[in-house]
Amino acid sequence: MALDPHQFMSKMSSRIGFSSEDRDLLKNNADWGLKVAPDMADCFYAYLGRDEEMNTILNATEGRIHRLRETFVEWFHEMFTGMDDWGDAYADRRWRIGLIHVRIGIGPQHVVPAMATVVHEVGQQLKAEGKSEELKEALGKICMIDLTFIEQAYIEVSAAAVLKETGWTEGLFKRLIATGANSM
Repeated sequence: MALDPHQFMSKMSSRIGFSSEDRDLLKNNADWGLKVAPDMADCFYAYLGRDEEMNTILNATEGRIHRLRETFVEWFHEMFTGMDDWGDAYADRRWRIGLIHVRIGIGPQHVVPAMATVVHEVGQQLKAEGKSEELKEALGKICMIDLTFIEQAYIEVSAAAVLKETGWTEGLFKRLIATGANSM
């Protein structure tokens, strides 16, 4: 069940409709993205900090929240630059970000609403500054692609752990999940 980040990026770009026009719009607004990234980080971590469980994770080690804010600004700006035109380096970095979320215990129940907060807040900023609806849509698409990487990391890590611990085949594991879902 090992994920190939490059194929996954291609598939998600196609599935979501992340077009060359979207990429051009983001690249043309990369300076704006860098300018607003610290404000988006503030909104993001203020939202997460209100949750007791997330606040504990965010402040578990000395300086973590500061490092996370810096990483957020980089991540946010990279959505506009695409690093390598949203290619292999971009996909590899998004995959590592997903694995880090799993490793430090940030669950999907926190990631999805936090990403919704980013999408909402950046939408408000775009509107306030008279940016186009097309830019908002392009940014929404790349945010959703990034979110799928994080969500997929949970699935891949969980499945790999179960297969390793049990010795089950991937086919058996998928049948058990389907059977379990059918019984709920």
